[in-house]
Amino acid sequence: MKDVLDILGNIPVTKETISSLYPDVAGSNQKVSSLEHSGKLLRLKRGLYIVNPEWSGKRVSNELVANHLYSPSYVSMHTALRWYGLIPERVHMVQSMTIKHSRVFENALGRFSYTGVGRDYFPIGLRQGETEGATFIIASPEKALCDLICSTSGVILRYQKEAQAFLEEDLRFDMDAFSQFDAGILQQCADTGKKTQSIETIIKLLGK
Repeated sequence: MKDVLDILGNIPVTKETISSLYPDVAGSNQKVSSLEHSGKLLRLKRGLYIVNPEWSGKRVSNELVANHLYSPSYVSMHTALRWYGLIPERVHMVQSMTIKHSRVFENALGRFSYTGVGRDYFPIGLRQGETEGATFIIASPEKALCDLICSTSGVILRYQKEAQAFLEEDLRFDMDAFSQFDAGILQQCADTGKKTQSIETIIKLLGK
């Protein structure tokens, strides 16, 4: 017999949604707590849960979880660049951008960080990603690189040789993929975000 929690799959849901699955159970909040203590549910933050993948057998998309934990937000920086296969290093934290205040969450799935950006800058270069049967919002490669440059202290790219060293030595970036970047997205970021000079140096390097 299938459990009613199978309806939820691997999507983060609120306590109220879970409670609604048990209309005949008195004290639905206690039911949610019981499911958590039994290991069937994982608490992502107060009031937000996901079915434990060890119990459901369905893998969880941490990128989708990141979108739900703190919204509006999108996955970016090292996490996105790694997801696209543009950098070789494994990333031990899911990095996202938000129009809200910067925050960090930790739960059973890992560590999730959020960096605040301006409202005009936020929607540039976003796209839909998919993994584990779940869709989520992620930065394009160009936007993810701009986010990383803008949000990393000490990264000031005044000359093309500095930009090239940053990509090749610091990030070990896939330079063949970089050569296919959309300069239009980079320029939009330069016009709207921080570190305009650094991003425009990246644009000049791309145009070589």
